[in-house]
Amino acid sequence: MNPVDVVIPVLDPGRDGKLIRALTMLTQQTVSPGRIILMNTEHERYAEWEQRERIAERFPNLLVRQVARADFDHAATRNEGASLSDATYLLFMTMDAVPADGSLIERLLAVLEEDPSAAVVYARQIPAEDAGPAEQFTRSFNYPEVSERRVLEDIGRRGIKAFFVSNVCALYRRSSWDRLGGFSAPAIFNEDMVFANAALRAGMSVHYCAEARVIHSHNYTASQQFHRNFDLGVSQAMHPEVFGRVRSEKEGKRLVSETLRWLKQTGHPEEIPVFLFRCAARYAGYRLGKSYRLLPRRLVLRCTNHKDYWGFYVRNHRLHR
Repeated sequence: MNPVDVVIPVLDPGRDGKLIRALTMLTQQTVSPGRIILMNTEHERYAEWEQRERIAERFPNLLVRQVARADFDHAATRNEGASLSDATYLLFMTMDAVPADGSLIERLLAVLEEDPSAAVVYARQIPAEDAGPAEQFTRSFNYPEVSERRVLEDIGRRGIKAFFVSNVCALYRRSSWDRLGGFSAPAIFNEDMVFANAALRAGMSVHYCAEARVIHSHNYTASQQFHRNFDLGVSQAMHPEVFGRVRSEKEGKRLVSETLRWLKQTGHPEEIPVFLFRCAARYAGYRLGKSYRLLPRRLVLRCTNHKDYWGFYVRNHRLHR
């Protein structure tokens, strides 16, 4: 049995070269993964990329499962990937997260082995070289230099941060993952945090390992922020049992305030108007997403970042037309 298998959802793998870099770094880990399972949603683009980059030759431990784009779901697709693994631990990553060094898996694994109560541990995200000033600070705000262990009692003290987890790079104990039934599907967003909340309420712990690092950041436009945060709001509205007990707005306000202070202190005042405009777009998207049940379907499809998700969703749920 493999100790660690990796599951990565994939869409257009050749678009920026990050997946190749990620796969290369995964082969250079001090603790080698058994299988690297790619859940691919664009067969033709993948086939072209595979042939061009000699993927099968360079990465013989790859297992590729084709998923129709209309059937992609953040939770269900990852659950399907996990079903192809018999590993003791499951490392979920995104295709744009590149291990910063060869000890990523080793450091994540050490946390789960040292704490039998730990269900999941996630890695620190450090910004890429092209990250803008505000994005650089956001990464350090959400992924600080100090590691943490969180338990149920921390929800009262930390709020939503107590069960914050990111599947950009997170290692799950398979027995805990199976016990909780994997990720709750369907999910447009936040499948990782819904799982972490369930883990805390089942008496398990959640860890953040600052020593395990991946390179991952985005330079989103205001429009992209709007669509992304619309889906964030939708995910929270779909899980009132998780997000109805805590408020994420307080943490968002703290991020805005501290980012503004940091931009001033580090000599980036010209970034402030752009940052505030993007914040307004994020908040507008979030509030609309929270109210998605009141919106006509046409507007939902214009606001979302994942149009295909709604076809998946309406098979089992009612959406206003």
